[in-house]
Parts: sequence; structure tokens; C-alpha cells
Amino acid sequence: QVQLVESGGGLVQAGGSLRLACSASGRSFTRDSMGWFRQAPGKEREFVAVISWSGVSIYYADSVKGRFTISRDNAKNTMYLQMNSLKPEDTAVYYCAADPDGSYRRASDYAYWGQGTQVTVSS
Repeated sequence: QVQLVESGGGLVQAGGSLRLACSASGRSFTRDSMGWFRQAPGKEREFVAVISWSGVSIYYADSVKGRFTISRDNAKNTMYLQMNSLKPEDTAVYYCAADPDGSYRRASDYAYWGQGTQVTVSS
């Protein structure tokens, strides 16, 4: 059974930092791109960042560029999202996803999803 499990979410004050992790099991994603999305209450799921299998190609949403850093450790089959200078508008459930087929910015193109982890940023 293929599973993606996110961890590291929580409550933090504005300006603080959190590091999310996405651990994969059931199959290797070392040859697949992986990404982070987020969904705030009442809003659609939105793209945050994506990293290619090699880590060479990385893209961010404009809203997080310069504050968030995506990385991966293929030996551990794990992806990370370091979030710095957090803002209240970053509050959302954060999801990891893998194996996009098409646009890496489109949630519907990803084949595998985690269950999500809540990130809450207080002002």
C-alpha cells in the first residue's frame, strides 16, 4: 500500500518557522517529482512548491518564494518543506503529493497524496 505521511505541522506565531516532512512508503518516489500544496478553509487547494526527482528543478508559488524551501532525501524517501517568516495567511492544511502527470501546479495531475498536516500561524 502506497502511503505519503506528512508531519511537522503545528501552531506558530507570525515570523516563526516550521519544517514539514513527507515520508513515503509502499513504493519508491526517487524517480518522481514531488510537491507541496495547501488548502485554507473555504478555498481551493493551491500549489506551494515542487521538486524534481533529482532536486535540480524547483519551483515555488510567488506567495512563498524567498520564505519556503523545498528539499528531498531520496535515500530516506522523504521530502521536506522549511517554512520561515510565516504569516497568518500561510494558515492551511498542507499536503504532500507525488508523481505529477502534466502540470506540476495542478493538484488534479498528482497521483498520490498524503492526509495533510495543519499549520496555523497566529498574528
